[in-house]
Amino acid sequence: MDTFFDNVTIFSDFLWGGTWGEQRILPVGIITIALLGTGIFTMIVLGGRPLKRLFPAFAELWAGRKSGGEGEITPWQALSTALSGQVGTGNLAGVATAITLGGPGAIFWMWVTAIFGMALAYAESSLAVRFREKHPDGHYHGGPMYYIQNGLGKNWKWLAVLFCIGTILSALATGGAIQANSVTQSAVEASNSLGIDLPRWVVGAGLALLVFAVIIGGIKSIGTVAGRVVPFMAAAYILIALIILITHASEIPDAFVLIFTEAFGFREAAGGFAGYVILAAIRAGVARGLFSNEAGQGSAPIAHAAAQTSNPVKQGEIAMLGVFIDTMIICTMTALVILVVSGSYANLDGSIVEFAWQSDALQASAITTAAFAEGIYAGGWIILTAQALFAFTTIIGWSYYAETSATYIIGDWAARPFRFVWVAVAFGGTLIVNVDGLWRVGDVANSMMLFPNVIAILLLTGVVIRYTQEYDRKGIVPPAWHGDTPRDADGKPVVSAKSESVKGEKPAG
Repeated sequence: MDTFFDNVTIFSDFLWGGTWGEQRILPVGIITIALLGTGIFTMIVLGGRPLKRLFPAFAELWAGRKSGGEGEITPWQALSTALSGQVGTGNLAGVATAITLGGPGAIFWMWVTAIFGMALAYAESSLAVRFREKHPDGHYHGGPMYYIQNGLGKNWKWLAVLFCIGTILSALATGGAIQANSVTQSAVEASNSLGIDLPRWVVGAGLALLVFAVIIGGIKSIGTVAGRVVPFMAAAYILIALIILITHASEIPDAFVLIFTEAFGFREAAGGFAGYVILAAIRAGVARGLFSNEAGQGSAPIAHAAAQTSNPVKQGEIAMLGVFIDTMIICTMTALVILVVSGSYANLDGSIVEFAWQSDALQASAITTAAFAEGIYAGGWIILTAQALFAFTTIIGWSYYAETSATYIIGDWAARPFRFVWVAVAFGGTLIVNVDGLWRVGDVANSMMLFPNVIAILLLTGVVIRYTQEYDRKGIVPPAWHGDTPRDADGKPVVSAKSESVKGEKPAG
């Protein structure tokens, strides 16, 4: 088994970091090239529209608290469900890891990734609404697998199946088992600090019951819980981080200077190390940014496809807010706290450093925990609670992604049995020993999701441009794939529609 995980690690390092064993093959990972390249291309062909529509999108989100058409959950709940998967350990451990591996400059490249990731989020989620299906049971099903099949044609179904297999594997590994393990670790650490020896199986049983209570009702139940918990969870975390930053306000300018100077290797230029520093910052920032906000991975569109809306353009704009909130706000809050809170942190050799991220004795979430513990009273407990909540919401969000993928391959009848399987995954994850190995399996599974999704986005870019321009210029909403009629911005049927985007696109395959 160790040999298997070692081989998976080598392949994962190539996908995400461009290395094969000890040898560097590419300056950055192939996943970085695929996702960032597609994001830049999409942003250009859309004329920077995601940036221009950022603030109006917040107004649309507020209006989206109520139903805007047919679907399963409100647009607000759809974004909350997507955020439940996006806001997770990447916002805590991922940010700290990016700083450790790439220096503070990695945060700048996380921002860059998020900006172009917004274009990906708009494209994939608007396509998910555009090509979703309404099945005989009255439920809506959508996501990359459906816009691959319905947008590209049935000859491309093999690509949709590959995406679904990757989604299921990724969900079982990183979206389910590892998150359950994280919840357990937080609970055990908290109980140990109180002198209580809490068995892992007890935590697992309690977690399984909570997961069962939420997901047994399907996407409507998941959307309801996510719509209430995720906004509160995110707001509370941001508020606590802001309190720490306010008390360390004098250090914030220096933190931004550090981020920008190390992002471009200004301090190292004189010594000839600028190129190495920049590449390290790019690799760490882009990889951790993509992992955190999931833009282009194809998971969030599955949630947005369930939104009660007839307008793919508006839902795509709401979807891009998920990337902005996850990376530009929450990840930035975490990064600034790590960079401004100073103290006395021990290295492995016994020496003392000023900041937690400089200590070689601390890794991943331990860095974030140490910074928050120093920055505010009971900061360690706050991070433990955040880890547990972030992980729990990720578990319920990814349950729907995996279920939708399973029903696409097997049939709608598999939805309810799969929910019981997912409860077993949540329980089993609390007992995992080799978490690092499972992370690597999840990394490879993620690539099985994102490559089919990126291919579909590139091939359907023309479709996205056409219905976006039709809506911007004429206020015409394209017809639903399952047999609706074209409508204007007010939801009224359009009698005459001349453009291809209004009549409905022909599959490319």
